Amino acid sequence: MSGAATQAPARGGSLARATAYYELTKPGIAFFVVITVIASYYVAAGGTLDLLRVLHTVLGAAMGTAGALALNQYVERDLDARMKRTQSRPLPSGRLRPSEALVFGMVLVVGGVGYLGWRVGWLPALLTALSAAAYILAYTPLKTRSYIATLVGAVPGAIPALIGWSAATGGLAVGAFVLSAIAFLWQLPHVLALAWLLREDYARVGFFLMPPTDAEGGRIGKHMVYHSVSLLTVSAFPTVLGLTGLYYLGGAMMLGLTMMGFCIVAAREMTRGHARRVFLYSLLYQPLLLGLMVIDTIRS
Repeated sequence: MSGAATQAPARGGSLARATAYYELTKPGIAFFVVITVIASYYVAAGGTLDLLRVLHTVLGAAMGTAGALALNQYVERDLDARMKRTQSRPLPSGRLRPSEALVFGMVLVVGGVGYLGWRVGWLPALLTALSAAAYILAYTPLKTRSYIATLVGAVPGAIPALIGWSAATGGLAVGAFVLSAIAFLWQLPHVLALAWLLREDYARVGFFLMPPTDAEGGRIGKHMVYHSVSLLTVSAFPTVLGLTGLYYLGGAMMLGLTMMGFCIVAAREMTRGHARRVFLYSLLYQPLLLGLMVIDTIRS
């Protein structure tokens, strides 16, 4: 066990500790979850929002997500201590004790699921619990065992679309699974590009988030292209189903073709620059697509 992961916590002031707890929740990831929930709710509700219900949904889903992310850092604290990218996280850096992270994460997951069940409904609560379980019990251990972890890890990121839809309608429909599929596919080029950029760090701890024995990046590039083509195709389905209009469709095609172009360039020559462009563009893609979806939702 690394000494960095077991050192006595550096006891700071209340602001420093609050910051450390905040970092445990990985707010960047939580942000994407929140916007996916809201957009899915809006589309499912046919362009209307019950603001109080949306607030309850976002609060519960955000708590559950934040708790799962905190528990992930608890489980991986020793591995995080060995990677340059993660050595400054709250647990490897000693700013929080493992027991504190464990309790914090569990309280958030249980609280978020319970809150959703109380204020919104049993189905959004169940989906939030499923997302947390998939992240902690499936994705996290698979990262050191199999490349399939990349696919499994995209499942928790796709479930927020189902949470938002079920909160709006009380059930699920074809449209919910289409939005979930878009969220699933978007993550794959994003994660693969990040895995290439961090391949030395990941190799140090034995993470299999990119195809093994792929020193030149040829396989990872091909996979990125396959996923971007699938994303381009599936992103048209909201309009096919009558959920969104032609403005959304045109914008989705432009965004998807751009993603595919970046992936094709990376597949031809996998360099840090090309992989970084895919990664950075993927960060723009999802909020832009969801924004188009909201703007051009067909009102019921």
